Amino acid sequence: MILASRNDHKVRELAEILPDAGLKPLPAGIEMPPETGDTFAANALIKARAAVAATGEEVIADDSGLVIDALDGHPGVRSARYAGEAATDRENLEKVLVDLAAAGGPSPARYVCVIAWIDREGNEMTFEGSCEGTMILERRGEGGFGYDPAFLPVDTGPGDDRTMAELDPGEKHAISHRGRAARSLAAFLAGGR
Repeated sequence: MILASRNDHKVRELAEILPDAGLKPLPAGIEMPPETGDTFAANALIKARAAVAATGEEVIADDSGLVIDALDGHPGVRSARYAGEAATDRENLEKVLVDLAAAGGPSPARYVCVIAWIDREGNEMTFEGSCEGTMILERRGEGGFGYDPAFLPVDTGPGDDRTMAELDPGEKHAISHRGRAARSLAAFLAGGR
C-alpha cells in the first residue's frame, strides 16, 4: 500500500502505528496536487485520488491539523502552511503562539486527522481521529513535530501536564489523532474491507 505523503514525520509515525500494513513511500517524480479542500477529508481524498491515478496501487493519504477554539478553528486545514506556503514547523508554531497570546492565552484545542483509503478498483473510505487538549503559550519537549511542543493532551489524565512533544512515541500513538484514525483504518483492513 502506498502512503501518499512526502512528510517524513507522517511517514515515520504511520509506519510505527501500522507496522503490518507494508506501507511504501510515494514514488519519486509523482506530482501531488495542491490541497485546496476546505475540510481535512477533502484534502486527504485529493491526495489519495492523485496517488491512485498516478500509481494504480492501493493508497492511503492523510490530512491533519490543529483546531484552536480561541482562533476560530485556525490553523485548521492550513496547519502546515499557517505562517506561509513554505513555512517550517517552527515558524507555524511561532505564529500560532503569537496569535494565541493576542487572543488571550491558552485555549481548548484539538488535533484532527482524516486518513483516506482508496483501492485499485476506486473504492474509497475515510477514517477520522481526534485528540482533545489545550494549546498553551510555552514550548516544551523534543519529541513529535508541528505544534506538539505547546499542545497538552487531555487523555494523559489529570495532573499530567506533559505536552505531546514530551510523550514517548508509544504514549503519543495511543492517544493521537493520527493513531486513532490509523487504528480505525487497520480494523477496517483486518475485517476484509
